[in-house]
Amino acid sequence: MKRKLLNIFSILLLTGLALPASAQSYPNKTIRILVGFAPGGSTDILARLIAQEMTKNVGQQVVVENRPGAGGNIAAELVSKAPPDGYTLHACTTGVFAIAPYIYSKLPYDPEKGIAPITQTGMLPYIIVMHPSLPAKNVKEFIAIAKARPGQINYASSGVGTASHLSAALFATASGISMTHVPYKGTGNAMSDLMGGQVVLMFDQPVSSMPHVQTGKLKVLGISSLKRFSTMQEIPTIAEQGLPGFEAISWAGICGPGGTAKPIIDRVYNEVAKVLKVPELRDRLLRDGIEPVGSTPEQYAEHIKKEMIKWSKVVKDSGARVD
Repeated sequence: MKRKLLNIFSILLLTGLALPASAQSYPNKTIRILVGFAPGGSTDILARLIAQEMTKNVGQQVVVENRPGAGGNIAAELVSKAPPDGYTLHACTTGVFAIAPYIYSKLPYDPEKGIAPITQTGMLPYIIVMHPSLPAKNVKEFIAIAKARPGQINYASSGVGTASHLSAALFATASGISMTHVPYKGTGNAMSDLMGGQVVLMFDQPVSSMPHVQTGKLKVLGISSLKRFSTMQEIPTIAEQGLPGFEAISWAGICGPGGTAKPIIDRVYNEVAKVLKVPELRDRLLRDGIEPVGSTPEQYAEHIKKEMIKWSKVVKDSGARVD
């Protein structure tokens, strides 16, 4: 009996030591971060900045791979089916966790078990950007025009079921207007058509649209945060332009496949959190309209739960659905 207990103790001890050892040897090859959208959008830009800094710190290459389509679900599926060893990560978004489960009749991944939250990297408010051909100078004027042209205003998004799509749907519901949704496979493609006038409006993050506002190719009507953004005080909120309480904030994070060992998750979290504390990087993100976060895995998981409640109601109220 005594020998049996010693054997059990030895097994438990070795098992307990195995996980920290795997974390200590991680990483020993290239790490991939999959982005579910085409290059050029905020999720892609944020992932590349993180990958660049992580490469300097971990002694291995950290690369970004774009796998656009289905509102980010293609990348989410690939990550959910990857080995849970920390070498395939996901630049996960609001859409993957908090919108897709309610807008799609069937998903190729399980958002609760197939993907492991690691850290929230940023909070990203939207700005309403518009083609100059539309004469509105502010949100109130735009709403008046849209009400006079029900269904005739075409708005772009970075994909069906993305936060860009649902933020515009929330805005339409809150303002009592009807618009026509034109989805794209990422922000870059949508932005090209917006500047070309094929669509006239988009809810987009400042990082990808403000350069075009500054050159006069687009106009900005307002920002979707409750308060004006610290580095863009000149942009009034949507809430202060006739829709009190309006808020539509998307977020980005880093996730891994479900079943990833806790020591690996903690190692990735610590590395990403370290990157987000670099003063130059933080300043760059704030200038681009991205508020750095760097939450723990537990905090991120709790945030996702709250966001699922919020966005499920938006999906229901908007009637948006993808079969």
